[in-house]
Amino acid sequence: MPTSSLPVLGEQEFRFLQQLMAEASGIHLSDSKRPLVAGRLMRRLRALNLSSYRDYLLLLKDPTKQAEQRLVIDLLTTNETYFFREPQHFQFLARWLDGRRGPLRIWSAACSSGEEPYTLGMVLAEHGPAEWSILGSDLSRTVLEKAEAAIYPLDESSNFPPGWLKRHCLRGIGEHEGAFRLGQDLRERVRFRELNLMRPLPEDIGRFDVIFLRNVLIYFSAEDKRAIVARLIERLRVGGLLFIGHAESLHGFGLPLRSVASSVFERL
Repeated sequence: MPTSSLPVLGEQEFRFLQQLMAEASGIHLSDSKRPLVAGRLMRRLRALNLSSYRDYLLLLKDPTKQAEQRLVIDLLTTNETYFFREPQHFQFLARWLDGRRGPLRIWSAACSSGEEPYTLGMVLAEHGPAEWSILGSDLSRTVLEKAEAAIYPLDESSNFPPGWLKRHCLRGIGEHEGAFRLGQDLRERVRFRELNLMRPLPEDIGRFDVIFLRNVLIYFSAEDKRAIVARLIERLRVGGLLFIGHAESLHGFGLPLRSVASSVFERL
């Protein structure tokens, strides 16, 4: 790639990427996201030694390059996540769990690289019944592979309550020094699956007592948001809880849910 000037993501190329993302994931990339898209895809131009986004899109249109198309979707849908994000939700869940009998099933939808489902696992290990399980799902196979490995930099444990790192995780030694891994007992109760929330859900995922759908609805149109929530709460047991991000809203959706706390809803 020439170093004298950086390639520019033109309007025509951006429109193609908008269409690709909408068809593959249902996510609408607003025009304001063009600089972000250009920045993330610049990595691929460099890796493939391409000089323009136009050349890269020609490659994407090649039907034999489906792996590259999938990589683009991964690059553009990977979201910020960390352990104990929006901690009030986990505090509310801990109170709700006290005294409840199992088995309990929890679904972390759009779980990214696994921080949310493993946070849930630690909360359940501390406050839940003896029998519980967690499903983590995401559109991106790449982030799910990281989630399945369950290995994270040690500084990502900074939000853990006192003693939880020692109780639920293993510190890395040797080549893994500076990292930690979730303990085997917890890992065995958390399973991961590739799912697209914009498409009909497979019957075999079953029903859940709690669903976390946080910080993902902001990427969809109002119509698609309602369709996603309606699809998910069909799998939520009556009396179960739905958690959404603090910046998100279900106002006007007309679904069988009632608010029980900030961004927490009970299935009616």
